[in-house]
Amino acid sequence: MTVRRVAVVVPAFGLIAAIAMPTAHADNRRLNDGVVANVYTVQQQAGCPIEQKIKINPKLRLAAQWQTDDVLNNRALDGDIGSDGSTVTDRARAAGYAGAVAETVAINPALAINGVEIMNQWYYRPDYYATMADCSNIDIGVWSANLVPDRSVVVAVYGKGDSAAPVVQPPRREFGQVPGWTP
Repeated sequence: MTVRRVAVVVPAFGLIAAIAMPTAHADNRRLNDGVVANVYTVQQQAGCPIEQKIKINPKLRLAAQWQTDDVLNNRALDGDIGSDGSTVTDRARAAGYAGAVAETVAINPALAINGVEIMNQWYYRPDYYATMADCSNIDIGVWSANLVPDRSVVVAVYGKGDSAAPVVQPPRREFGQVPGWTP
């Protein structure tokens, strides 16, 4: 974790003293998890099966983090294409995700952003709404950052299944058998 230090000048008994203070780093996990919950709600409203829950995928979260950091630090960017010309598919592949992917990006010109502002940007944009409501998007990775006072960025990367990861089958058992239990 990097800590930035800021010098603050404080008058102290007629003298000026410089004090180094670490800057605060927000933990946006609650915001990111809220975005996942809101996408799940959109999918349910779109008629997706109730037992189908979109799952957080660490590979997609990494791809989302890369784009979030890129958009936050490059003001010329305003969406899906990275400063190096990369697409969401390029970033997902680099993170190790092999399935089809899509992306939604929210940018707020302020220090903070909340779930309502994010959903307002995505819900009323037809292409982003279609991505959120797509029942075949079963994986998601969300990342947000707001380290500068006038720009907050949230990126969600959606996946249709990671075909590179082997499917693990649970052991088969007959109805009524409890693993590890003997009479």
